Amino acid sequence: MKVIVSGRNVDITDALRDTVQSKLGKLDKFFNKELEAQATLSVQKNRHIIEVTIPINGSILRAEESTEDMYGSIDKAVDKLTRQLRKQKNKLENRNNKYETIRFENIPAYEESMQESKIVKTKRFAMKPMNAEEAILQMELLGHSFYVFADAETDDVNVIYKRKDGNYGLIEPDFE
Repeated sequence: MKVIVSGRNVDITDALRDTVQSKLGKLDKFFNKELEAQATLSVQKNRHIIEVTIPINGSILRAEESTEDMYGSIDKAVDKLTRQLRKQKNKLENRNNKYETIRFENIPAYEESMQESKIVKTKRFAMKPMNAEEAILQMELLGHSFYVFADAETDDVNVIYKRKDGNYGLIEPDFE
């Protein structure tokens, strides 16, 4: 697995780069060699944040951790990725597709209850076309962390969400 390390508001020292590459290198046994992992390190006030994304089989394995120490954040992110792999192992194995980027034999079984998640509630609502700013207002009025709306300009269904940093994110569909 190839690990690309980048930084925002932080200088990436050789020691930090080597630590990230060696810690994420422990996940090598789970993936084929051609896979590319992206690790982004950043510092905001006293928070040392690492974001790791690994694209696998059309989806993305992602972990974000922040502590007061960058090395602690790295350890927590690797632990989180390992847990995610264990949880997803059965779901991915049960699908009929043959996956070539993940080596299942190296992923230990997930020990917690193996119940499949299921939909327990369905909600329907009318969507009037609006812009992103209006959707933010609606989301805040409802007290939710995300809001689904029809974009007034494109007529596509979009999602606005509140980020951990207090800002907002917008998810727009891209039909290829």
